[in-house]
Amino acid sequence: MKNDNARKIEQSPSVAPANAPPLLKLKAGGEERTFDIDNPELPDWLKKRTLTSGGFPYDEKMPRKEYDETLERLQIELVKLQSWMQATGKRVLILFEGRDAAGKGGVIKAVREYMNPRTARDVALPKPTETEQGQWYYQRYVAHFPTKGEMVTFDRSWYNRAGVEPVMGFCTPEQHATFLEETPRFERMIVDEGIHFFKFWLDLGREMQLKRFHDRRHSPLTCWKFSPMDVAGMTKWDAYSEMRDLMLERTHSSHAPWIVVRSNDKRRARIAAIRRILSSLPYAGRDLEIVGKPDPKIIGEGPDFLKS
Repeated sequence: MKNDNARKIEQSPSVAPANAPPLLKLKAGGEERTFDIDNPELPDWLKKRTLTSGGFPYDEKMPRKEYDETLERLQIELVKLQSWMQATGKRVLILFEGRDAAGKGGVIKAVREYMNPRTARDVALPKPTETEQGQWYYQRYVAHFPTKGEMVTFDRSWYNRAGVEPVMGFCTPEQHATFLEETPRFERMIVDEGIHFFKFWLDLGREMQLKRFHDRRHSPLTCWKFSPMDVAGMTKWDAYSEMRDLMLERTHSSHAPWIVVRSNDKRRARIAAIRRILSSLPYAGRDLEIVGKPDPKIIGEGPDFLKS
């Protein structure tokens, strides 16, 4: 009898874009490897390297029972946070950035799962319209900023211009340079307006990204997440790394620091991000014992953290 995974693979529609490279050659573990996204079997060399890829500090995922119990306690604190925001009119703006498959959507879901959606909105904008292309670059993002008592999360943001756009040729070098120059000033305006502002970069290893792409490609439930942009991005890892490093260097500031989270283990990443939000906001009834301490192996600030 075939197991459920085998049935899923057989039932999975062919979703790889027509221009998907049948074989991708890449360096992994100091050796050149061949990766076939269309092969339903994950190669052994990739299975062994996923969690620890990119220097991830743990050999095992956070235990499921510990994760579930910790997350539930933190989500109760998030409900308290929302009540405080409603009572005081405080505004919270949170950006989640990272490579494709870094886990942005999962963190956002964990944050918002038990919050009232009327005052906890998520923004995931499509590519700009012709009208938006003629506007001030930040304009379409500002239109979604929080009003009093609101929390807004962005699943990707104006930082598209620091990564995807220059790598894929969607902006000019001049536009990219202008963005890096103007963004710290733009973010100073956000903070000076009194908005509580967070910028998270979710960092993952290359082998983990390939595994998550492979899982998407062969799952009938998440195949819609695997796109031509993912295919193109697989071949541009180094270019994205260069743009990430430049972005962190130029737009990390004391008023709007980059919070870097190592996200090969989605469970630890979600816990770390929520703890950072809760520990930074003085909401009524905050239980610091439940909020807990940050894991310095998982979360830190700025470009130096990625070098540690």
